[in-house]
Amino acid sequence: MSVKGPNRVNPDLRRADASAASADRPENIRNVVLIGRSGAGKTMLLESLLYATGVVSRMGSIVEGTTVGDSEATAVHQQRSTGLSAAPLVFDDIKVNLLDTPGYADFMGELRAGLRAADAALFVVSAVDGVDAGTIALWGECERVGMPRAVVISRLDHPRADFDAVLAECRHSFGDSVLPLYLPVRAGGSVTGLLGLLSGSVSEYSAGEPRPSTRPAEAAELASSEQQRGELIEGIISESEDETLMDRYLEGEDVSVDTLIEDLETAIVRGTFFPVIAASSTTGLGTAELLEVLTRAFPSPAERSLPPATDLTGNPVAPLTCDPDGPIAGEVVRTTVDSFLGRVCLVRLFSGTLREDSAVHVGGHGLADRGHPDHDSDERITHLYSPLGANLRPVPFAVAGDICALAKVASAETGDTVSAREAPLLVETWDMPEPLMPVAVEAASHGDEDALSKSLAKVAAGDPTLRVERNAETHQLVLWCMGEAHSEAVLDRLREQGVKLQTVDVVTPLRETFAAQAAGHGRYVKQSGGHGQYAICDIEVEPLERGAGFEFVDKIVGGVIPGTYVVSVEKGVRSQMNKGVRAGFPVVDIRVTLVGGKTHSVDSSDAAFQAAGALALREAAAASNIQLLEPISAVTVLVADDHVGAVMSDLSSRRGKVTGTTSVGGENTEISAEVPEQELLRYAIVLRGLTAGGGRFRREYLRHEPLPPGIAVAAARA
Repeated sequence: MSVKGPNRVNPDLRRADASAASADRPENIRNVVLIGRSGAGKTMLLESLLYATGVVSRMGSIVEGTTVGDSEATAVHQQRSTGLSAAPLVFDDIKVNLLDTPGYADFMGELRAGLRAADAALFVVSAVDGVDAGTIALWGECERVGMPRAVVISRLDHPRADFDAVLAECRHSFGDSVLPLYLPVRAGGSVTGLLGLLSGSVSEYSAGEPRPSTRPAEAAELASSEQQRGELIEGIISESEDETLMDRYLEGEDVSVDTLIEDLETAIVRGTFFPVIAASSTTGLGTAELLEVLTRAFPSPAERSLPPATDLTGNPVAPLTCDPDGPIAGEVVRTTVDSFLGRVCLVRLFSGTLREDSAVHVGGHGLADRGHPDHDSDERITHLYSPLGANLRPVPFAVAGDICALAKVASAETGDTVSAREAPLLVETWDMPEPLMPVAVEAASHGDEDALSKSLAKVAAGDPTLRVERNAETHQLVLWCMGEAHSEAVLDRLREQGVKLQTVDVVTPLRETFAAQAAGHGRYVKQSGGHGQYAICDIEVEPLERGAGFEFVDKIVGGVIPGTYVVSVEKGVRSQMNKGVRAGFPVVDIRVTLVGGKTHSVDSSDAAFQAAGALALREAAAASNIQLLEPISAVTVLVADDHVGAVMSDLSSRRGKVTGTTSVGGENTEISAEVPEQELLRYAIVLRGLTAGGGRFRREYLRHEPLPPGIAVAAARA
């Protein structure tokens, strides 16, 4: 979420500011996240809903970069959502906080943040593109957190739209509890309205107005929809808590619409029934029906469970409740840095009431492995806003269940807990996806290094899926990203802050070892007036098995080298091992035996014997065959069964060794393999292409193994 600064409303943003007021009770709030594949139509659906409720005076354009959801420069450049964006509307006195999320797999962290902030989801599926592996993976993300949801089949105005086919795909992929509440009504080859299967009325959108006209369904329309209506009623009744209702219905009893709607709303809140609504952002089709579902059928924050919390020492506290009078407890779900306002935090408030001038505690724990050390600080809320995409509107307060924006909170990062200063809390963080694609960067010049470091800290504060690493072996600055689109977004954000940088090839941290026994003679003798330097040592080197490490053996006879200098020789050998002996990589898995040497009563010293030990190891290396070792990762790939063959073939082409496959249910297979690390540098991108965006993988270091000869030569020359 980028911001323009308070009250700096750009007339091109079409803001009507009709929904800047604060909700006064959790029961009057709905937090709804829009989820779907990139291109499904989420951002334009958001525009349509905002336009229908008067929040904006006209709809924006993705191509022109004028939508509420995609206001970041990176999103405009990539022509797709790259970050979580919030936009509230008010309908029937209910405040609905809509959260637009990216649909591209690289931005899974933003999606999970949106799921954390929301209480229900609009799951958007394109009537043109249908259901693919990526869509199924997104549905799984919703199921993982038990998110109530409705399915929106969008883009009904497109010439290739096929509502019936995509509905069938949704039911096949998501289950029989996915059923339409409305059916498209066509006139002249176009969808002009929606027939309500329960109400028996038709909403006409042919005039292109945000609010439709309503008429009774014609006899032919009712007859053609009779089967779907029966399926819907049976589906609703099967979810009813009244166990006798199904028997009564099958015996011919006429179930009232009010009873059906009550059971429908209960099942939606419970997350066991998923109504389908057809929509078109271009014509406004379905907006009235969606708004009714959002406000009447979706749960309020008071109806949803809250994440567990602890005190700062990790001890559990009493469960949080969505109570405006309770202790302040909220979570930062997105952080951006604005040149005028500093850090701007999008906060989901779980408990209590936030007001300007509130004294709060900001704490973040548990993300040290992502480069976010545990931190705690006390802050004072000086600016409280209701966010509308890039625009911030001041509000006097925010109650439990609401979503607000805080400005000038110097220490806050995404995932942090905001709580009362006198009773600080830590809310359990949501599951962050692991970044698996490394991108090495360096400042364009020495003078840009400080700017790069400062800007990276700002970007990383708002993106817990980004891991910043200074590799101790290769000395490269590596950004671990979710994929290519994510890396482009990170680099764009850095460049927007004026940082001059360039990407370079990622260097895989190899190892060196001796392939055979060798002897080395280290002679370090210098005389330049006064005390000189005198040290001579002889060593023998032999390889050890993989993973054995390093052994140093003292076989000096007769004290020709005193014990203190024996230690010095070992230090010198270890130092040279760290520097490498052939290609500059650390040496591992060898035994070095000190077998002889000479000292001088005056000129010998610790430094001289360290230098002699290093020289001896280099001489032994020159006389031996040095072998390069590459890191091998244990890789686990989760893919749909249809893609198993392609993925296994690709792993083999990457010098990988498949070690097993396991069926994990739901037509998915888990593939286990051992793959060289340098073959995985861009695997996140390749896997996505092989599996239509549905594949996932994880990896961990396993061991080092010898590089094949051809690759070994190339690596040594590099």
